[in-house]
Amino acid sequence: MHDIVALDAVSLSRAIRQRTLSCVEVMQAYLSHIERVNPQVNAIVGRPDPELSLARARERDEQLNRGEYLGWMHGFPHAVKDLAAAAGLPFTMGSPLFEDQVAAEDELFVARMRAAGAIFIGKTNTPEFGFGSQTYNPVWGTTGNAYDPALTAGGSSGGAAVAVALQMVPVADGSDFMGSLRNPAAFNNVFGLRPAIRPPNPDC
Repeated sequence: MHDIVALDAVSLSRAIRQRTLSCVEVMQAYLSHIERVNPQVNAIVGRPDPELSLARARERDEQLNRGEYLGWMHGFPHAVKDLAAAAGLPFTMGSPLFEDQVAAEDELFVARMRAAGAIFIGKTNTPEFGFGSQTYNPVWGTTGNAYDPALTAGGSSGGAAVAVALQMVPVADGSDFMGSLRNPAAFNNVFGLRPAIRPPNPDC
């Protein structure tokens, strides 16, 4: 199972599409790895019943059996940062004000990942409302650094960075206004990419 979670995202996507790995095998490997690793760092929170994730993995395999390949994330276990809505999962933003909130629908980028075949296995931890270069909140608690849980994971995408660093998900999403993708990536030795916004054309 360690061999599966050690695959990079490109290799994992290729293995699923070529049917050298089933989506159920992938999900079993990741869920088992999360059970071993996550309690030490608290990066992935708000997890649904593992049997539900396995059932969705079986659905992805059945789609492949019918020749229905959804995209590069087909069968990927994925945890959405808890500042974004993913239907059926907690949407707390780390705040006691929304501790019991469950998202009714997906945000746009989450819907696109779902359409590309991702299976949502939980949320990644974040500071309350994403404020601060650390990752702790009154709802889910503190996320520890991937290399030393006694140290900060950075923020606000600390849960996402730690989850990738410890191979609990193949890839992660995040958000960034003042370094929220980049400093947790630096603190946990992974890459965090902030998409650029095209500046306005001065000639328009």
